[in-house]
Amino acid sequence: MNGIGRLDRVALHAADGLQARGAGSDGGSAAPKSPRAAAPNLPRAAAPNLLRAAAPNLPRAAAPMIPCAADFAPDAPARPRRAPVECGDLPFLIRRDGTWMYRGSPIGRKELVCLFASVLKRAHDGSFWLETPAERGRIAVEDAPFVAVELDWTGDGRQQCLSFRTNVDQIVTAGPEHPIRIAHDILTCEPTPYVQVRPGLGVPAIEARIGRAVYYELVALAVPELVNGKRMLGVWSQGSFFPLGEMPNGEAAEPACCGRARRRRGA
Repeated sequence: MNGIGRLDRVALHAADGLQARGAGSDGGSAAPKSPRAAAPNLPRAAAPNLLRAAAPNLPRAAAPMIPCAADFAPDAPARPRRAPVECGDLPFLIRRDGTWMYRGSPIGRKELVCLFASVLKRAHDGSFWLETPAERGRIAVEDAPFVAVELDWTGDGRQQCLSFRTNVDQIVTAGPEHPIRIAHDILTCEPTPYVQVRPGLGVPAIEARIGRAVYYELVALAVPELVNGKRMLGVWSQGSFFPLGEMPNGEAAEPACCGRARRRRGA
């Protein structure tokens, strides 16, 4: 099977999922029907044609028989679990700015990007995979697969909570289960902050790179603390302290409340 056929099948799952969610909402305009819901009696071999009508920019390919959303319903009969089929390297690339590419072209539909993001896994060796119950394939990632694009905070001091919104609209609140870490470029020593989105299958976690503007907001909230005998600037969230950098000797830190007040005044 080639990568195009796999993309068609996964995209069809996306359409089924969007239809299922839309059916449960109250009021508003009706959600667009999924290809299978629009013609439930159509043979599954014809699914790519319906999919192409719903998403004309997807590549043309013939998809084999695929499971429908009903196969994963809670009341469906239990089936023996089997290992996903290895599909090798898939023609996907996640760029450093969070753009998902397929065969060199950006995926413009955010619904598809969110679907692929929901089945993203990270292996013990740090590689990234798209994995469904039936198949799994390796993809390329330039840096982190997600980008934190917005920050919201509540409380002060140790009671402070920092919540990030990623480019796929997932909300992550920093804390013991979602730590913030700072990596430094080997040559320039420039800091790059990350927040853990979810754990991986091994030691490497799936992270979001914190965007530059959001990082500046973190710095404005930073307070000094003593960490392992070193005076560090960092932020509190859900009772955990996350260092952002070491304070130079003799430099006094500005309280975080002063930074907030200055930002709110627009200074």
